[in-house]
Amino acid sequence: MSALPSAPRPVSADRAPTIGVEEEYFLVDAQTRSIVPAGPAVAARAAREVGDLVTEEFDQCQVEGRTPPCRSAGELRGELERVRGALAAAARAEGLRLCASGTPVLQDPGPAHVGDHPRYLAGRRQYRSMMDDFAISALHVHVHLPDRELAVLTGNHVRPWLPFLVALSANSPFHRGRDTGYASWRSVIRSRFPCLGPPPYAASWEEHERLAAVIADTEAILDPGMPFWDLRPNPRLPTLEIRAMDVLQDLDDTAAVAVLLRALVVTCAGEAQRGDPGPRWEGEVLRAACWRAARDGWSGSGFDALTGRAKPVADLADDLVGFVRPALEEFGDLGEVTALFQRLATRGDGAARQRAWAEDAGGPVGAVDGLLLATARGSGPDG
Repeated sequence: MSALPSAPRPVSADRAPTIGVEEEYFLVDAQTRSIVPAGPAVAARAAREVGDLVTEEFDQCQVEGRTPPCRSAGELRGELERVRGALAAAARAEGLRLCASGTPVLQDPGPAHVGDHPRYLAGRRQYRSMMDDFAISALHVHVHLPDRELAVLTGNHVRPWLPFLVALSANSPFHRGRDTGYASWRSVIRSRFPCLGPPPYAASWEEHERLAAVIADTEAILDPGMPFWDLRPNPRLPTLEIRAMDVLQDLDDTAAVAVLLRALVVTCAGEAQRGDPGPRWEGEVLRAACWRAARDGWSGSGFDALTGRAKPVADLADDLVGFVRPALEEFGDLGEVTALFQRLATRGDGAARQRAWAEDAGGPVGAVDGLLLATARGSGPDG
């Protein structure tokens, strides 16, 4: 594999590329604390305030909010608060609450309540019972990168960091009323699917398209033009999209992760433009590393993108900051990212917070109550 240099110069020194975020949420009954299939009604109500920045999701127990393209962490934080606020108000008007967790803590027995979008129905036909508990909420970050060829080559450098992002964002230890023993059970649910997870290494945009087409012929992907890998040139937007993360409780954390990923994309794009092909880790290695990250979260050890050996996740965070520091400083984001890692060191990841709330209140209901407060505030009752 190709070694990653410690401090490359960013490719965009004059203006920071725009970033955008998508967040998925569960709708929860405040009395039972179970998820409720009211997504269409809540999305329609919130759209009166923020238009097409909100939408339904695959499972009708969910809604999605997204930001317009933003230039700074502060601007992004404001847009996230506006959209989350609109969805939270719409949920309350329907007698419900908004919940930022990667999986449902409590859920009635039975299959998912699938929306009537043609793609959702096609997924149900193709994947069958694999979709029965596919109610999971993610954080997606988009970084403006309109050149498709460069986006693929940049992705080759970014993909070894996907396990770290799983650990960083872990916020789904509970599923249907039980503690799974994992920090990100959402990642485990996704790992069942042959078309989800780290993308294959591709030496060009043409190879990327060819690989997607071959996999689609096996029916593991619904549409070769829209692969659902954890990292992809977005099929409709001029962005490189990173999709590995659980939705986060705290909007400050979300904004900080977004600017961190912008710095990573810009730094890796510079390496790609200089002809570095990037580390060619096999997909099996990265899937295994993502599994360990999903199990252990921030408190564990993770995959070192340079050596391939296990290393404490907190040390990997220091390595990543060192790698992208010039871009963080150039765009004025170093303080945001440093504060994020300080918060994680103090309070742990989202999974640790959920477990602490459950322990304090005698079970999963306490985790739901903590999540509802955290989602409403953008931070938890302890922070």
